[in-house]
Amino acid sequence: MAFTMHSHSGQFCPGHAKDQLEDIIKHAISIGYKTMGLTEHMPRYSPADLYPEELDDPEALSCLPPRHAAFLSEATRLRQLYASQLHILIGFEAEWIRASDLPHVRALAADPVVDYFIGSVHHAAGIPIDYDAAYYGKAVAACGGSEEGLYASYYDSQMEMLTALRPKVVGHFDLIRLLSAEPGRKLRGWEGGRVWEKVRRNLEFVAGYGGLLECNTSALRKGLEEPYPSREIAEEWVRLGGRFTMSDDSHGIAQVATNYGRGLGFLESIGVEEVWTFERKGGDGKEEVVEKRVSLREFRSSLGLEIV
Repeated sequence: MAFTMHSHSGQFCPGHAKDQLEDIIKHAISIGYKTMGLTEHMPRYSPADLYPEELDDPEALSCLPPRHAAFLSEATRLRQLYASQLHILIGFEAEWIRASDLPHVRALAADPVVDYFIGSVHHAAGIPIDYDAAYYGKAVAACGGSEEGLYASYYDSQMEMLTALRPKVVGHFDLIRLLSAEPGRKLRGWEGGRVWEKVRRNLEFVAGYGGLLECNTSALRKGLEEPYPSREIAEEWVRLGGRFTMSDDSHGIAQVATNYGRGLGFLESIGVEEVWTFERKGGDGKEEVVEKRVSLREFRSSLGLEIV
């Protein structure tokens, strides 16, 4: 039973993704997906959080909340339309930039249409860390001028998000390494282990409340050698008894299930035999979202991948 818990469309993330949401769903069905989480980015609420391509648009911020509402409406329509072919979960990707984001996330999550949300961090010191090298450099400078300081700030911000929100799914746990000068570096022992201790602290917290970490294969299509999280972190997560879900973090049809074979092989190499998704049960307005176990063998079979 193949699935993704993290996806985006050009319809609701224009400039950031491609393709209409319905076309993406049709493609997911055609390749063997059985469950799909729709998780467009939540609105941003501060002019300081606009990206360069948005700065000249006077309506860049004001259009985001109604766009989110339109997404929920369309997602609900599509869930009903394709119910016999695909189990659609409706969510969003939370943007934790600063603590003042908390009431916004809580308000969005309280919508009865929303099944879950992904807890993600894309910023450190209020600066994007995955946009481009120039912004990454600004973030390094804002965190004391060293990558170690930036990593520490990132994982502290992540811990703030985790403590405040306890998301069911934690998005791309180590996104901070994407634009790093040394994305494959080992964190144990680096600069005395300060960053590694923060990583372990965060993992222990998520394991403690039963959250899921994505095995997010977008890292592979972006040129990294391992998915999010890296092997070092993934092995520690397994040691703590943590559980994985699976995400392609697709931004259009071309990226649906991209590198899933490699991602599944990565999980198998660290001893993982199953991943977890959610299932909506009930009816007549009394639905509940429950966890569902999927073996990696079943996942591979659904996509027509070689069984190992």
